[in-house]
Amino acid sequence: MRLLEIEDLRSYYGRARILHGINLHVDEGETLAVLGPNGAGKTTLLRSICGLVTTEGVIKFRGERLDGMKTHDRIKMGIGVCPEGRKLFPNMTAEDNLRLAAKSDECEEELNLVYDLFPRVKELRSQKVRNMSGGEQQMVAIGRALMSNPKLLLLDEPSMGLAPIIIGKILDALRRIKNETDISILLVEQNVHLALELADRVSVLVKGEIVREGDAKDMKDLERHYFEI
Repeated sequence: MRLLEIEDLRSYYGRARILHGINLHVDEGETLAVLGPNGAGKTTLLRSICGLVTTEGVIKFRGERLDGMKTHDRIKMGIGVCPEGRKLFPNMTAEDNLRLAAKSDECEEELNLVYDLFPRVKELRSQKVRNMSGGEQQMVAIGRALMSNPKLLLLDEPSMGLAPIIIGKILDALRRIKNETDISILLVEQNVHLALELADRVSVLVKGEIVREGDAKDMKDLERHYFEI
């Protein structure tokens, strides 16, 4: 069953069109990776889904059109977002950042899931985010996106700037989310290896247009021909 459907999506910053007629979908339980170089429009795609840029075309989530819907209402429908740059509250503790994203004060189940996926976050739950490493902050950011108990998890460059050992831990956690929960994932990445390890399907975005798409198992040549790893 289709969870997210995008048809003929055109997105703008002012008069500048960034996305040019994008068509894609994410099925329930599926992981879709959107790959592309800097400036391809990957972040704009996620911002369009969240209602943060001007758009034309159709975006449907769980069968309901999102046109004109406020960002917070889209989140309430079941969309969890881990944005580029993390956007955490640095002077708050890790756990306070997590609890802030929960739908209610009764969020122990969601907290336990985050702490199970990221034991390091549990260890540092009382520490202010500003005192944590970039990798630890990224774990908190992904955890925060899970606190609203989403049906769809949007991830914007979760491996950016991180050491390989941390990327491996994040990949392990994302595999568990994929295999042990009913959460679908839309992953925006430049790290082709990570994306192909996780995704069921891949769409390649270049200059605001989808130039290739298919099953991840059929896209291994991307590592050689599209991007530098």
